[in-house]
Amino acid sequence: MLVHRLGAPSDFDPLLERIGSARVVMLGEASHGTYDYYRIREQITRRLVAECGFSFVAVEGDWPDCDLVHRSVTAAPGGDADPQTALERFDRWPTWMWANAEVARFCRWLRAWNLNRPEPERVGFHGLDVYSLWESMQAILDYLGEEDPASLEAAQEAYRCFEPYGSRIEEYGVASRFVSARCEDEVVRLLARMRERAARDGADAFSAWQNAEVVAGAEKYYRAMVGGGPRSWNVRDTHMADTLDRLLERYGAEARAVIWAHNTHVGDARATDMAPDGMVNIGQLARERYGAGNVVLVGFGSYEGTVVAADRWGAPYEVMAVPPARAGSLEERLHTLLPDRALLILSHGDKPDWLVEEADHRAIGVVYDPSFEAWGNYVPTRLGDRYDAFVWCDHTTALHPLPASVAPGELETYPSGV
Repeated sequence: MLVHRLGAPSDFDPLLERIGSARVVMLGEASHGTYDYYRIREQITRRLVAECGFSFVAVEGDWPDCDLVHRSVTAAPGGDADPQTALERFDRWPTWMWANAEVARFCRWLRAWNLNRPEPERVGFHGLDVYSLWESMQAILDYLGEEDPASLEAAQEAYRCFEPYGSRIEEYGVASRFVSARCEDEVVRLLARMRERAARDGADAFSAWQNAEVVAGAEKYYRAMVGGGPRSWNVRDTHMADTLDRLLERYGAEARAVIWAHNTHVGDARATDMAPDGMVNIGQLARERYGAGNVVLVGFGSYEGTVVAADRWGAPYEVMAVPPARAGSLEERLHTLLPDRALLILSHGDKPDWLVEEADHRAIGVVYDPSFEAWGNYVPTRLGDRYDAFVWCDHTTALHPLPASVAPGELETYPSGV
């Protein structure tokens, strides 16, 4: 293990050396509401783009919303001149995950970077997640109405199948258990149409195909969700991993990806208590699919501070105090061992016992209750196996949400709110 004090962007040189020629770099976060994590991910990602030629950034967000940002940062036809305008259109709770000043600053930088490059070399911004069923359906209908009216009926059939459930789409999952209410056949037919078009057409057809994959993933997700257990989590993370596969193929044989997502998705699930419960995540799947040498997983953590979160699902956000980490946790140990800001490179030489032994590792979701610290909000973890590197921020502060109109979000998944 190597430890480096952090203070300036150049202090990430050891991390870039560790990344080397890796094709996928995943940058985590211990919460969705911490300024410091977003700011440091921005600093690292700028260097990966400018110095290492990374091709796109993919985040734990919805494809249709992030496609608005992608069009802005790549200056695509119809895209907003200011990426913040696109971010302010995000209306799925919790909006602050991506509609915040920190992401807006990075995306403005990315647009400026891209404008100095030919279109084929511009760096994209994409969403990996599975929740946007209705938004993705509408995007497909809009696309086919313009480009392929003959295929519109397949999309309309899928839309009509889900339509009885309206905004309470989780009721579809319940109904599919007891009556012949499944929309799977309609979704499969739609997906086949979109795949065929994407194979021969351009970027808009690829986006429509990805929206069809989201619809297919959402159909599986809501059916799995009502059954309980790990299956809905696995549907979601496998969808994210499959989306990453498609993006890498789309960008070409030399493509390289930066992923922004919560530690619970980024850190290899096999080094946590998720594995005995039958759960996988995108970090584990990437190591398995591309090889551990082609993937670098970077975790984040802190000892105390403030965070943006909500006290219940769908509630307005607030700035909450994050109390000192509980006794015996990884965060308590790092608080005593490390400077205020530090980078750990975990994959060099022998590791101390505490890096390969299981200990509690804090995970704050969009729903957070600081009073639960005594018995919740932690994931048992072998830190040295879960990540290749780790960014430590002893004291952190809350991020800065943008104004947004909030629509109801998806149902909560385990681990809570991540």
